[in-house]
Amino acid sequence: MQKNSPLVSIIIICEGYNSFLSEALPYYDKLDYSNFEVFVFITEKPSKDVIQKYTKVKFIISPETKNKPAEKRDLAIKYAKGEFFAFIDDDAFPHKDWLKNAVEIFRNEKVVAVGGPGVTPENASLQEKASGFVSSSPFGGFGSTYRFIPQERREVDDFPSMNLIVRAEDFKKVGGFDSSFYPGEDTKLCLDLTQKLNKKIIYDPEVLVYHHKRPLFKKHLIQNGRYGLHRGHFAKILPKTSRRWFYFIPSIFAVGVITGNVATIISEYTKSTALIDIYATIFQFFFGIYIFMLFINAIWVFTKSKNLYVSFLTIPGVFLTHLWYGIKFIQGLLKPQMEDKYGRSE
Repeated sequence: MQKNSPLVSIIIICEGYNSFLSEALPYYDKLDYSNFEVFVFITEKPSKDVIQKYTKVKFIISPETKNKPAEKRDLAIKYAKGEFFAFIDDDAFPHKDWLKNAVEIFRNEKVVAVGGPGVTPENASLQEKASGFVSSSPFGGFGSTYRFIPQERREVDDFPSMNLIVRAEDFKKVGGFDSSFYPGEDTKLCLDLTQKLNKKIIYDPEVLVYHHKRPLFKKHLIQNGRYGLHRGHFAKILPKTSRRWFYFIPSIFAVGVITGNVATIISEYTKSTALIDIYATIFQFFFGIYIFMLFINAIWVFTKSKNLYVSFLTIPGVFLTHLWYGIKFIQGLLKPQMEDKYGRSE
């Protein structure tokens, strides 16, 4: 690596030292890029042995930011000296070419940020792999699969902070993350970077990290419910990036499943009207197609995973994710407007 390569500040946040972070930290020594620094913003001080083990890692203890990811990441402005801030989750670790490939893209001065896929690690549990395939499969992840598996390079206007590298000067110009939102602070940041600064965010499949997933079912659904809630709220207050037709599909699906099942019960067990009978019949037809697509999707998962159990788990996994995301999206739409960290109404 050339000596004049720009300094990159790697920003990791967590509550306390955990097994994911223990797995991830050694990978930063393997990066094919020499000019970087690593900050771990943590609310609970790690043991003395951990601090001594990772002498190149700067642990910044910040107990006042507990449960406030945006505020933790904003500490980069105070401590980090890099030309670029590389945000990555504590349960993720980078491919060796991660920074080298990202910095190359920044040669274009119109590029304000670069993101890449968070691929499920090979050593993940089966429930975790199933969770990853729910998000990365064609029918499960729909239009967001590129966030979880490498796909063609493209310009995007919204990308998660699990793997997001941002020009430090531009990050500071927009005031960093908005702590009013969690999750969703990265969506707001990307909107500020692209709209206020009129610059580009580039997704590149070679800016790759390996990212652990929440295992099916409970933790996966809790996380995706939060995503649905924030996207629904943003569809109301930040329409430029979140009021897009495909974000509404899970909610239409959820309403259809609930009303369709009610209509079916009424049609089967009571004296129903012709209109209810017709609606129940239409629902059963389209729901049958949906079930068929779940099995086709599971076959696709099997071709990739070579694991029958993982592919089988994605059948209820995709269904429950679509349903729960759709319900939480509606809740987000109905959520009262929030004020940002400066007290302004969005």
